[in-house]
Amino acid sequence: MATILYGRVSTIEQTSGHQLTQAKAAGFNIDDAVFDNGTSGVSTRLVERPEGRRLFDKLRAGDVLVVRWVDRLGRNYDDVCETIREFMSRGVVIRTVINNMTFDGATKDPVQKAVRDALIAFMAATAQAQAEATKAAQRAGIEHAKTNEADSYLGRKPSYSREQFGVVRDMLGQSAGIAAIAKASGLSRQAVYRIKDDPAGAEAALALWEAKAKQAA
Repeated sequence: MATILYGRVSTIEQTSGHQLTQAKAAGFNIDDAVFDNGTSGVSTRLVERPEGRRLFDKLRAGDVLVVRWVDRLGRNYDDVCETIREFMSRGVVIRTVINNMTFDGATKDPVQKAVRDALIAFMAATAQAQAEATKAAQRAGIEHAKTNEADSYLGRKPSYSREQFGVVRDMLGQSAGIAAIAKASGLSRQAVYRIKDDPAGAEAALALWEAKAKQAA
């Protein structure tokens, strides 16, 4: 039996090393790690990603699949739910770094199965809603940058990276405490509060800086 971390590196500020460090800090003993680089999780199913396909071939019954959050397992609600059910049917245990959630197919009790499936559905729906909100904010930031092409000054870079913003956003969605979020993300409590108080503004500021940085490159 092996514990395998799957991650996706989709921005210049995300690194496989950072995600591996996060998983180990959360108490996971990782035997192997699989990362997809530069692949959109919003438009591409897990099984269609280069390393995602390898992950499907690699996992065996009794293995533990570790992901930062369930959004890593699919592009939308249906895809995430289908992927988790597929892995559980194979005897694979899915665990998340954020909040240490565990999903497996061990239980045979219908009530427990209903509760588990409802939780998976809720988390998958939340992941899709967050992805769509992020994509909309990124489009707004890019459009704003296009209308201000003459201004080459990037402005002050946000105090948080895309990866850190994702950790804060996901943990806030699970009602985690500010201290726990700050520890998990590596941000100050003040930074976490700023994101919590204005998540749309925090996302827009990050998207705008990314768009301007890309144009300046």
